[in-house]
Amino acid sequence: MDDETEITASLLYGLGNWLKPYMALIGENLYLQSFLILLVSLSIAKLSSYIIMTVVLRLARNTKTNLDNQIVGILHAPIFYTVILLGTGAAIYWLDLPPRVHDITVSIVGTVGIFIWGLFFIRLFRILIISLAYRKNNASLIRVETLPLFLNISVVVICALGIYMIFQAWNIDMTAWLASAGIVGIAIGFAAKDTLANLFSGVFIMVDAPYKIGDFIVLDSGERGEVTHIGIRSTRILTRDDIEVTIPNSIMGNTKIINESGGPHKKYRIRIKVSVAYGTEVDQVRKVLMDVAMNQAGICQSPEPRVRFRELGDSGLHFELLCWIDEPVLRGRALDAMNEQVYKQFLIEGIEIPYNKQDIYIKDFPDSNQLKSGS
Repeated sequence: MDDETEITASLLYGLGNWLKPYMALIGENLYLQSFLILLVSLSIAKLSSYIIMTVVLRLARNTKTNLDNQIVGILHAPIFYTVILLGTGAAIYWLDLPPRVHDITVSIVGTVGIFIWGLFFIRLFRILIISLAYRKNNASLIRVETLPLFLNISVVVICALGIYMIFQAWNIDMTAWLASAGIVGIAIGFAAKDTLANLFSGVFIMVDAPYKIGDFIVLDSGERGEVTHIGIRSTRILTRDDIEVTIPNSIMGNTKIINESGGPHKKYRIRIKVSVAYGTEVDQVRKVLMDVAMNQAGICQSPEPRVRFRELGDSGLHFELLCWIDEPVLRGRALDAMNEQVYKQFLIEGIEIPYNKQDIYIKDFPDSNQLKSGS
């Protein structure tokens, strides 16, 4: 027997020995003694369930958190069935049966017990992980975005440990199995290295949160769009042309990303660059640009629009009107409206917009004799 089997056998035999003084009251009949063990185990199970569901649960409800209520709520069932299971196993183990039957009884009791407590730990870790994911001011690795990943990992780990313990309960050597699993794991790791890279990058993106669903981002390669999906394998953005672009998370995790919706608010600043001819009054240009910005629908008044005189250009004075809009998605529409209003207002105010032109100066015209000799 291995350690797990010996522990189970000791529990079964110990339960029978604990009741041995009372068995003398019903004689030497082993079947009656086994029946007594069953009755006592059922009574203990009922008593433990009553204590947990009344006393312990009442104490848990007096606390500020609801977490302990949920844990107590799922704890009474495995304890109840474990006591009955041990009682049933002890009753069978107490009978004068062949050693082979005793060994099978111990293995069955151990297997069912592992199954019962495996389900309990799956439910327990689910409660704990969900509680961690939805807590306020969460900056940990476990959050709403990574919740499915950690729930699945907990189930896989508990199931793997349960299967290993069940094999041990039946005295099956796992050495060869573990060695084979290690070789298969290495092979799968090499074959799926890109998938694993996307998986880990997806986890880190969800934890670090450089962007979220609904944000407008600009990639290093030039794509710009709204984030519509952040998955374990890839991120999807919807461009302004209504084209969905899917980018593997391994690329997203190793590229420069401009989040236009990031910062203290979602407002986005647009820039309207204009040039006016030399000789134009600077104060007049500032006033016209500010009037356009202050009277244009969709332009935020906080932060306040502003005008900057940027440069003395080759053929004009370069100004820049800076103003804010509510969301990056409105950039194209706002630029269209602002450019139209600026142009119309410049026409009304008589402000000239310079354009590239060349003036040709002729120093001297040749006389008629030079023209004749040239011909």
